[in-house]
Amino acid sequence: MNRIRLLPILLLSFFALNCFQLLAHEPDHSYLYLRVYENSIGGHLEVLPRDLNRELNLNLAVQITEKEVANHFELIREFLKERFSFSSSGEQYSMNIKSANLQVVDDMSENFINVEFELDGVSTMPDNLTIENNTFFQTSPNHNCLVIMEYNWKAGVIDNHTLISDVFDSGTTQVNISLAELSLWKGFWAMIKLGMWHIWIGLDHILFLVALALPSVVRRKDRSANIAVLNKLGDSYSPVWRPVARFRPAAIYIITIVTFFTIAHSVTLAVAALGYVNLPSRYVESIIALSIGLAAFHNIRPIFGHREWLIAFVFGLFHGFGFASVLGEKGISGDFLVLSLLGFNIGVEIGQVLIIAAIFPVLYYLRTFRFYPKILTYGSVLLILISLHWFFERFFDVVIPIKRWAGKIISPLANLLS
Repeated sequence: MNRIRLLPILLLSFFALNCFQLLAHEPDHSYLYLRVYENSIGGHLEVLPRDLNRELNLNLAVQITEKEVANHFELIREFLKERFSFSSSGEQYSMNIKSANLQVVDDMSENFINVEFELDGVSTMPDNLTIENNTFFQTSPNHNCLVIMEYNWKAGVIDNHTLISDVFDSGTTQVNISLAELSLWKGFWAMIKLGMWHIWIGLDHILFLVALALPSVVRRKDRSANIAVLNKLGDSYSPVWRPVARFRPAAIYIITIVTFFTIAHSVTLAVAALGYVNLPSRYVESIIALSIGLAAFHNIRPIFGHREWLIAFVFGLFHGFGFASVLGEKGISGDFLVLSLLGFNIGVEIGQVLIIAAIFPVLYYLRTFRFYPKILTYGSVLLILISLHWFFERFFDVVIPIKRWAGKIISPLANLLS
């Protein structure tokens, strides 16, 4: 395959990797999220302006603004406090509404209002929680309010936004949510799963590992005296690279790299989550994006000598700060923090090992084919393009309209491929 055909493939892949969308909320729904901590219960409620308009005779805009939310906060708070009731075994808890803000959902034509609350009067953690909801069902009989247990460490629920515990509707205005069967192990296991899931959906972390893994099954010619090579391929293979002859040297290489990456991000994950260091997420995420491109550029033209472990370690420090921001976003701070850190880090390592275990055998098999140096080179070029795109978006806080550009560019590129 020549360079003319490889270029459009790279660009097409670049556009594809940047065009993912996730679906979220549904219309005619409100959402009650519960968070259960060691000594308190809280959560947040997401409601649509049109539902409040019907109940309170307001004139809130569909695309409501923060100013409108602030102007009507007291009225919204009193309405929700009056219509919601929380109790357990005859003991009543009052709904302390702390704030309300705008909740923008990309795939919705309406903005939600996000209302944060805590329950006052929770002295000991109950086994169950009875909730009564009389908000929007009289004026909107088809309305549903989904109850979601967002966080309950001992129950093994850490960052749930999809598993529904119960549903309010016009025929069911009271539900009973079980808080029993709690254990530290459930929370610890949930943190392991969260760590695994985060590394699997963290495309920037995965691509950084890919950039480090690509050269794991080949060595540069200037190092060939120190390793066994497949001389039978001769210079027709590549003027720069030689494949490793045995599995073990390649495996030791990638294990060493991943070990330094692990040590680095474990250190910064701990110090950041414990509150010793706090870096702005904008800069952390920008450096994480840049790390992919630098690691990939090193594959084409070495900028760190033969110290690939240094790339993994230095940039691994920033990836650790990125992992720590995830824990902060999930509300994990003082609630079993040490166990949370340990479980999350174990999950990240398991996910990381599984990714390498899936990638490495394929690379090892392909290493003796004469096209592998092209995979390494053009794959690294693709990673550099993605890295630069993410860096500019994150650092300058702009949105580069890849999808719009893609429509204008993909068609001519498709013609080149035909």
